[in-house]
Amino acid sequence: MKRPSLPSRGARGAELVLSDPAATRSLVAIVAILTFLAGLAAAGAEVVAASSREWRAAIAREATIQLRPQVGRDIESDLSRVAALAQAERGISEARVMSKSDAESLLEPWLGRGLDLSSLPVPRLVLLRLDPEARPDVRQLGRRIAAEIPGASLDDHGAWRARLSAVATTILGVAMGLVLLVVAASGLAVAFATRGAMAGSREAVDVLQLVGAEDRFIARQFARRFVRLAAVAALCGAGTAALAVPLLGLAPALVPGGASQATDAALLGAAAIGWRGYGLIALVAATVAGIAGLVSIATAKRFLRELRAR
Repeated sequence: MKRPSLPSRGARGAELVLSDPAATRSLVAIVAILTFLAGLAAAGAEVVAASSREWRAAIAREATIQLRPQVGRDIESDLSRVAALAQAERGISEARVMSKSDAESLLEPWLGRGLDLSSLPVPRLVLLRLDPEARPDVRQLGRRIAAEIPGASLDDHGAWRARLSAVATTILGVAMGLVLLVVAASGLAVAFATRGAMAGSREAVDVLQLVGAEDRFIARQFARRFVRLAAVAALCGAGTAALAVPLLGLAPALVPGGASQATDAALLGAAAIGWRGYGLIALVAATVAGIAGLVSIATAKRFLRELRAR
């Protein structure tokens, strides 16, 4: 004769799970910290991706013509010719000749200030601003300028774009790997907590099995508790990460002798990660809570199967 099964829901079902306050606090703290780290990694990945897109778009709108000094050359005249040739090309909205002082200032980060560079053959530059909608043929322009003006070469910054793309892709891969590892660690923490709670509630579990309670009912009681704990912890961790990300943008301002404000904004951009960044943090929190539920109920069912097999 089949024994009657207990209802799948009950007002006092949560009391079947014996709770250890110290273990509960530890689990919440661990999941919150892991969610915080995963949220930071996801937000950082979004910042890197957005910055990379902006950098590559900005670089794609510019090109540089370099003119090397030669003996007997009237470099100012040649620079004017280069600018005129570039300006006449379709899709070139601006061709600006950099002054000698501007060209020398570009070397200051490597050579330092106060050096007399007048005796050095410092190349002169012509900055081109491209019109992406017109799609200028930059390579053809480079061949034309090199043929008409010896020592002139055009750089479309394609190598820089490729390097930026490669670096951004690597950082994104590492960040996503960290997020997956953190989520997996959260699942393992919940699995150990679930198994420990079921071992501590062994007598209650034995009684429920004796009166005919189905394994899914018993497992649901434990899973429901740990999903709530994981959800609270994930919410705390995600909220802290959402608050911490903008604060990281203020960190360079607190460091004496740090980079300039423009450099900070260009490199970090963390003060405003946008709705996608906050959406990723929320997605991480939801994923942690969902994984906690799946892992908890799977662990509980496995524990019950082991009990029945004994």
